[in-house]
Amino acid sequence: MKDANLFQLGIGLETGAQEEDTARGITPANDHITLPRDVLDEDRDDHFIRRDGTVFAGTHLIIEVVNGHGLDDEARIQQAFRDCVDTCGATLLHIHTHKFSPQGVSGVAVLAESHISVHTWPEIGYGAFDVFMCGEARPWLAVDVLKSAFGTADVRVKELLRGEGVVNEAGIAA
Repeated sequence: MKDANLFQLGIGLETGAQEEDTARGITPANDHITLPRDVLDEDRDDHFIRRDGTVFAGTHLIIEVVNGHGLDDEARIQQAFRDCVDTCGATLLHIHTHKFSPQGVSGVAVLAESHISVHTWPEIGYGAFDVFMCGEARPWLAVDVLKSAFGTADVRVKELLRGEGVVNEAGIAA
Protein backbone atom coordinates (compact mmCIF):
# COMPACT_ATOMS: atom_id res chain seq x y z
CA MET A 1 0.00 0.00 0.00
CA LYS A 2 1.25 3.48 -0.78
CA ASP A 3 1.77 6.04 1.99
CA ALA A 4 -1.20 8.09 0.72
CA ASN A 5 -3.47 5.06 1.13
CA LEU A 6 -2.18 4.48 4.64
CA PHE A 7 -2.84 8.14 5.41
CA GLN A 8 -6.43 7.82 4.15
CA LEU A 9 -6.89 4.82 6.41
CA GLY A 10 -5.47 6.79 9.33
CA ILE A 11 -2.67 4.30 9.89
CA GLY A 12 0.40 5.77 11.50
CA LEU A 13 -1.24 9.09 12.30
CA GLU A 14 -0.73 10.75 15.65
CA THR A 15 -4.28 11.76 16.48
CA GLY A 16 -3.85 12.94 20.03
CA ALA A 17 -6.74 10.67 21.02
CA GLN A 18 -6.70 9.65 24.62
CA GLU A 19 -8.21 6.79 26.55
CA GLU A 20 -11.72 7.43 27.81
CA ASP A 21 -11.87 9.03 31.25
CA THR A 22 -13.46 6.33 33.41
CA ALA A 23 -12.77 8.15 36.68
CA ARG A 24 -16.25 9.64 36.51
CA GLY A 25 -17.89 6.21 36.44
CA ILE A 26 -18.88 6.20 32.76
CA THR A 27 -17.76 3.02 31.08
CA PRO A 28 -19.32 0.95 28.30
CA ALA A 29 -20.86 -1.30 30.97
CA ASN A 30 -22.63 1.57 32.73
CA ASP A 31 -22.93 4.29 30.08
CA HIS A 32 -26.59 4.68 30.96
CA ILE A 33 -25.73 6.32 34.30
CA THR A 34 -26.43 10.06 34.49
CA LEU A 35 -24.41 11.78 37.15
CA PRO A 36 -26.06 14.67 38.99
CA ARG A 37 -24.51 17.96 37.98
CA ASP A 38 -25.25 21.64 37.97
CA VAL A 39 -24.03 23.00 34.64
CA LEU A 40 -24.76 26.55 35.73
CA ASP A 41 -22.02 26.17 38.35
CA GLU A 42 -19.32 28.70 37.40
CA ASP A 43 -16.63 26.43 38.90
CA ARG A 44 -17.23 23.54 36.46
CA ASP A 45 -14.27 22.75 34.22
CA ASP A 46 -16.17 21.70 31.08
CA HIS A 47 -15.57 24.72 28.81
CA PHE A 48 -19.29 25.40 28.41
CA ILE A 49 -20.03 29.11 28.39
CA ARG A 50 -22.33 30.52 31.05
CA ARG A 51 -23.65 33.97 30.24
CA ASP A 52 -26.71 35.71 31.67
CA GLY A 53 -28.23 32.43 32.87
CA THR A 54 -27.70 30.73 29.51
CA VAL A 55 -25.43 27.73 29.03
CA PHE A 56 -24.05 26.92 25.58
CA ALA A 57 -21.16 24.97 24.10
CA GLY A 58 -19.52 27.81 22.25
CA THR A 59 -19.74 30.74 19.89
CA HIS A 60 -19.67 29.83 16.19
CA LEU A 61 -19.07 32.72 13.81
CA ILE A 62 -19.80 32.35 10.12
CA ILE A 63 -17.47 34.94 8.61
CA GLU A 64 -17.51 35.97 4.97
CA VAL A 65 -14.50 37.88 3.69
CA VAL A 66 -15.60 39.86 0.62
CA ASN A 67 -13.26 41.69 -1.78
CA GLY A 68 -10.32 40.13 0.01
CA HIS A 69 -6.74 39.89 -1.23
CA GLY A 70 -4.25 37.03 -0.78
CA LEU A 71 -6.91 34.35 -0.52
CA ASP A 72 -4.86 32.05 -2.77
CA ASP A 73 -1.80 32.19 -0.52
CA GLU A 74 -1.54 29.18 1.81
CA ALA A 75 1.14 30.77 3.98
CA ARG A 76 -0.95 33.92 4.41
CA ILE A 77 -4.00 31.87 5.40
CA GLN A 78 -1.96 29.83 7.89
CA GLN A 79 -0.59 33.06 9.39
CA ALA A 80 -4.14 34.46 9.62
CA PHE A 81 -5.15 31.30 11.51
CA ARG A 82 -2.22 31.77 13.92
CA ASP A 83 -3.01 35.46 14.39
CA CYS A 84 -6.67 34.65 15.11
CA VAL A 85 -5.66 32.02 17.65
CA ASP A 86 -3.27 34.40 19.43
CA THR A 87 -5.64 37.36 19.39
CA CYS A 88 -8.66 35.33 20.53
CA GLY A 89 -6.77 33.67 23.38
CA ALA A 90 -7.20 30.17 21.99
CA THR A 91 -4.82 27.18 21.90
CA LEU A 92 -3.58 25.93 18.53
CA LEU A 93 -3.24 22.15 18.18
CA HIS A 94 -2.76 21.71 14.41
CA ILE A 95 -3.12 23.51 11.07
CA HIS A 96 -3.78 21.73 7.79
CA THR A 97 -4.33 23.53 4.48
CA HIS A 98 -4.65 22.43 0.86
CA LYS A 99 -4.07 24.60 -2.22
CA PHE A 100 -6.22 23.78 -5.23
CA SER A 101 -5.28 24.17 -8.87
CA PRO A 102 -5.82 26.55 -10.52
CA GLN A 103 -6.82 28.50 -7.37
CA GLY A 104 -8.39 28.30 -3.94
CA VAL A 105 -7.39 27.09 -0.52
CA SER A 106 -9.19 24.99 2.08
CA GLY A 107 -7.92 24.63 5.58
CA VAL A 108 -8.56 24.05 9.22
CA ALA A 109 -6.89 25.07 12.44
CA VAL A 110 -7.78 22.57 15.13
CA LEU A 111 -7.95 24.25 18.52
CA ALA A 112 -8.28 23.01 22.06
CA GLU A 113 -11.36 25.27 22.05
CA SER A 114 -12.70 23.86 18.71
CA HIS A 115 -11.64 25.09 15.24
CA ILE A 116 -11.20 27.71 12.55
CA SER A 117 -11.85 26.64 8.96
CA VAL A 118 -11.83 28.24 5.52
CA HIS A 119 -12.53 27.68 1.86
CA THR A 120 -11.57 30.44 -0.58
CA TRP A 121 -12.54 31.58 -4.05
CA PRO A 122 -9.69 34.03 -4.75
CA GLU A 123 -10.87 34.69 -8.30
CA ILE A 124 -13.79 36.64 -6.81
CA GLY A 125 -12.06 37.78 -3.59
CA TYR A 126 -14.22 35.60 -1.35
CA GLY A 127 -13.30 33.55 1.71
CA ALA A 128 -15.78 31.52 3.78
CA PHE A 129 -14.44 31.21 7.33
CA ASP A 130 -15.87 29.44 10.37
CA VAL A 131 -14.57 30.37 13.81
CA PHE A 132 -15.96 28.14 16.56
CA MET A 133 -14.61 28.54 20.08
CA CYS A 134 -15.69 27.50 23.54
CA GLY A 135 -14.38 28.32 26.99
CA GLU A 136 -12.66 31.63 27.64
CA ALA A 137 -11.62 32.26 24.00
CA ARG A 138 -13.00 35.42 22.37
CA PRO A 139 -13.92 34.51 18.75
CA TRP A 140 -15.28 37.96 17.85
CA LEU A 141 -11.71 39.29 17.92
CA ALA A 142 -11.01 37.17 14.82
CA VAL A 143 -13.12 39.51 12.67
CA ASP A 144 -10.61 42.38 12.74
CA VAL A 145 -7.73 39.94 12.29
CA LEU A 146 -9.31 38.63 9.07
CA LYS A 147 -10.08 42.16 7.82
CA SER A 148 -6.44 43.06 8.22
CA ALA A 149 -5.03 39.77 6.91
CA PHE A 150 -6.98 39.97 3.66
CA GLY A 151 -7.06 43.75 3.18
CA THR A 152 -10.79 44.37 3.20
CA ALA A 153 -13.33 46.21 5.30
CA ASP A 154 -16.14 44.05 3.89
CA VAL A 155 -16.41 41.19 6.37
CA ARG A 156 -19.88 39.83 7.13
CA VAL A 157 -20.61 37.86 10.29
CA LYS A 158 -23.40 35.64 11.59
CA GLU A 159 -23.27 34.29 15.13
CA LEU A 160 -24.60 30.96 16.39
CA LEU A 161 -24.56 29.95 20.04
CA ARG A 162 -23.87 26.25 19.60
CA GLY A 163 -25.74 23.99 22.00
CA GLU A 164 -27.91 26.83 23.30
CA GLY A 165 -30.82 25.30 25.20
CA VAL A 166 -29.58 21.72 24.80
CA VAL A 167 -28.31 21.50 28.36
CA ASN A 168 -31.58 22.79 29.79
CA GLU A 169 -33.62 20.51 27.50
CA ALA A 170 -31.66 17.55 28.78
CA GLY A 171 -32.80 18.42 32.30
CA ILE A 172 -29.25 18.76 33.55
CA ALA A 173 -29.24 22.39 34.69
CA ALA A 174 -30.32 23.31 38.19
